[in-house]
Amino acid sequence: MSAVIEAQGLRKRYGTRLALDGVSLNIPAGRIVGLVGPNGAGKTTLLKSILGLVPFEGSLHVLGRDPRTDRDALMTEVSFIADVAVLPRWIRVREAIDFVEGVHPRFDRARCEALLAHTRLSPGMRVREMSKGMIVQLHLALVMAINARLLVLDEPTLGLDILYRKQFYQNLLNDYFDEEKTILVSTHQVEEIEHILTDLLFIREGRIVLDIAMDEVAGRFTELMAGPDTAERARALRPLDERQVFGRSVFLFDGVPRDELAALGELRTPGVSDLFVAVMKGTYA
Repeated sequence: MSAVIEAQGLRKRYGTRLALDGVSLNIPAGRIVGLVGPNGAGKTTLLKSILGLVPFEGSLHVLGRDPRTDRDALMTEVSFIADVAVLPRWIRVREAIDFVEGVHPRFDRARCEALLAHTRLSPGMRVREMSKGMIVQLHLALVMAINARLLVLDEPTLGLDILYRKQFYQNLLNDYFDEEKTILVSTHQVEEIEHILTDLLFIREGRIVLDIAMDEVAGRFTELMAGPDTAERARALRPLDERQVFGRSVFLFDGVPRDELAALGELRTPGVSDLFVAVMKGTYA
């Protein structure tokens, strides 16, 4: 199957700062990919490049098209959610539906109205009368009613409480995602979405520093909790990271066989947040 997103040597410079530094990646269809990195790492620039919003150097094809030269055709198959605040406060629900129906050839009005039927939104309600969670429900219904092959999310739940954040991702899984669609999501709230991800991309200083399928994490990375009697032996195996928890040392190893670590303490598979901290060590110094 051809890649939904394929990049080779992607570079983007803002003045003297290199926002993307030789990014290469390959994302097939039917994946939910988490793009994770610290502020200023290049996440938004990479998403803007994929969406054809900024010029760049290198090779990039999205759904077989170059975003620099074929953006109009590309955007008929791509949906994008950034900040829900982009919805004008004066607009009514039915007017928002009318607008999207008029500009996007793949919009399904009946599907949008069916999704909104499960909310407290009414056709005459204006955005200024809604809570932020209700605005997200409207925005999500509008986007999920577009039969797009690629959905790009840039911090889509920023500022929402935990109930709306969980509902947002649950709706994505239940009402939008299938094996023909691909979702690329950039977020700082990685703990809340790691259970839905199929793939993980860590970006640091404009470079991809980790590109791995979630089902490969357990086979490659191991956390070891060691007592004082085994800590030095663990350090000799050159862990990726070490931290202290209740007087014991927790080490994170990359590629060290589990049977080699088993005699040194308790083992577990690291969560994405612990993996992120270890890989990004020194970034926030």
